[in-house]
Amino acid sequence: MKKILFFLPLLGLFSCQEVLVEKPKAVAVETFYNTASEVEAAVNAAYAQLRALNGISGQLGAQLEAYTDYSYGRGSYQVLSDFQGLNSTNIPRTDEGWRLFYLTIRNANLVIQNAPKGTSISQADVAKYVAEAKYLRAFAYFWLVRNWGGVPIRTEAQLSEPNVKRNTAEEVYTLIVNDLKEAETTLPEKGAQVGRATKWAAKAALAEVYFTRNQYAEARDKADEIIKSNAFSLVPVTTAAEFDTKIFGPTVVTSTEEIWYLKQTRQNDQGMYLAMFAHHPGSKLHGAGGFYAHYSDTETNPNMKNWDAKDLRKSAFWYSWDIGLGKNSILCKKFSDPLAPNQTAAGNDFPVYRYADILLLYAEAASRAGNGPTQAAVDALNQVHRRAYGQNPTTASSVDFKLADFTATTFNDLVLKERGYETQYEAKRWLDLKRLGTPKLKEIIKAATGKDVADKHLFWPIPVAELNYNTALAPIDQNPGY
Repeated sequence: MKKILFFLPLLGLFSCQEVLVEKPKAVAVETFYNTASEVEAAVNAAYAQLRALNGISGQLGAQLEAYTDYSYGRGSYQVLSDFQGLNSTNIPRTDEGWRLFYLTIRNANLVIQNAPKGTSISQADVAKYVAEAKYLRAFAYFWLVRNWGGVPIRTEAQLSEPNVKRNTAEEVYTLIVNDLKEAETTLPEKGAQVGRATKWAAKAALAEVYFTRNQYAEARDKADEIIKSNAFSLVPVTTAAEFDTKIFGPTVVTSTEEIWYLKQTRQNDQGMYLAMFAHHPGSKLHGAGGFYAHYSDTETNPNMKNWDAKDLRKSAFWYSWDIGLGKNSILCKKFSDPLAPNQTAAGNDFPVYRYADILLLYAEAASRAGNGPTQAAVDALNQVHRRAYGQNPTTASSVDFKLADFTATTFNDLVLKERGYETQYEAKRWLDLKRLGTPKLKEIIKAATGKDVADKHLFWPIPVAELNYNTALAPIDQNPGY
């Protein structure tokens, strides 16, 4: 049975709102940050919000999955697939994401500020836990800046300041990179428990940050460090079912391709809530039924229609189910847990950084940095492609792509397509398209759905509560269209 060793909702004693905010000196500062175990518990509080039901492995992830070119939203998520911005039903969902990310940031800031003052903790432990907190802070800001644009930067220096101006995206990225660089040099290569941030998680995050900012040489080199470490490898599969039993299933504790995942378990409010959004109750693929809030179609969606049936991922990730829209409807089964006891307790872990993602990132970044694909870039792509066809990832195969067959443009488009197949239902596709720039994003969505993406759809609205109570913000700070 899979267990989470450190992510349980500990810090009930913190009561984050009451103790840390209202009475920080009563408990948090004077009596709590003195030993390694106390500081570790404080770091754990920063993880908790990332795994929250309304976070990226739950409702917020469901929000992004309705924006993709391979699937459509249904019910209250249908309007999102019109790409015209958020309505009154969906704005509170993104508002909750904002709150959770800033709570992660606050909990991380408390560690960064107070751990160095501990009276019974080694300097080595202080450095390790501060680096871990900075990794989590950077990760939260990375999600904020990609989805809201520039946001207020709150660090340990501003814990008692409620009013903070909206910083530029450039300033946010500067903080993110600085935090991740410190995490990269200080975090251990292996965490004390599976799921803790490591040196490799920091390198993966840096690679993605550089990738997102079109700093392709830096992204390539950082991903290459992970590849050349030989610390990770793709899990071989020979059947579609093995994607579940060996990689994404609820009983998988860890694998050789896990770099950093949000660890979930079959306990109330401890599971992957996103899994609930995928399934139909009749399928029995989720113990609590399912919302079937996302679906696709094998005839009208070009991504699905043109997907080679010999690619095991197609049948591993999707299943046919008529949801009242015809026999061609399909639902995603990438994350399935028939034994999940309730809606919020699927045991599947949520992949944030896995080796397949890094190989594909390297392939595209190397090509873009060199104005065309290299053999190393093709080799990285082929590892993922071979596995998709049930072949040994590290052995040459008849399904391999050949360097001579591609230009820079055709290779980049190929890798983007492969990333789209490989990372489905991992809340990555929309952000992957955004990094290519608005014209390319609009082109891809238009080709797949026939719909035009409104400019207001590119960023979520700053929460009204933030605008009302943060007096350093003005109405002009709201994102366009809201």
